[in-house]
Amino acid sequence: MLEITVPAEEVWDDEKEEFVSSSVFREWHLQLEHSLVSLSKWERKWHKPFFSKKDKTLPEIIDYIKCMTITKSVPPEVYDRISKNQKLIDTISNYIDDPMTATTFHNESSKHTSREIITAELIYYWMISYGIPVEFEKWHINSLLTLIRVCNIKNSPGKKLSAAEITRRNEALNKARRARHHSKG
Repeated sequence: MLEITVPAEEVWDDEKEEFVSSSVFREWHLQLEHSLVSLSKWERKWHKPFFSKKDKTLPEIIDYIKCMTITKSVPPEVYDRISKNQKLIDTISNYIDDPMTATTFHNESSKHTSREIITAELIYYWMISYGIPVEFEKWHINSLLTLIRVCNIKNSPGKKLSAAEITRRNEALNKARRARHHSKG
C-alpha cells in the first residue's frame, strides 16, 4: 500500500476578496493500492485492458488513481490537485512499477512473449487454475503476477535434454563415478 499526502491548497475568492477555507482544499492523506481489484475496477469503466502498449490519457491515469484509492469520500478536486503535482505522479508511478518482490527469473532473454491480451479476468483465471486464494487479489499486482509466474514454472514439466546434452551429462556422471571408485572403466 502506498500512502501519499496531497498538500493543502489556498484558493482566493475574488468576489469576497478572501481565502476560501473548505475541506476540499485541506491536506489529504490517501492510501492507494495497485492491485487486481483496482485494475478490475478500471477495466470495467474503460472497457480496455490496463496492460496495454498504448499510453494512457491523463483522464485514464487519474481515474486509475481513483480506482487505487482505499481512502473513503475523497472529493474529485483532490485528484485534480494530484494531476497538477508531478512529484505525486512520479511517486505513484514508481509504486506501480515496483516489482514488490525479491524473486528474480533467470533466462529473461528467452522469456516467452505471448500475444495474449492480459485482462483482470485472465489474471483471475490464472489464480483459479493455480489454486491461489481470492484474497490475493489485494496484493500489489506485480507480486501477484510474479506468484502466478512461479506457479507456472513449478507446474511445468522440466525441459527435455537434447541427445548431445544427455551424452555430456552421462560422461560427466561416469567420470565422477570412476574417480570415486578409483576405476578405469
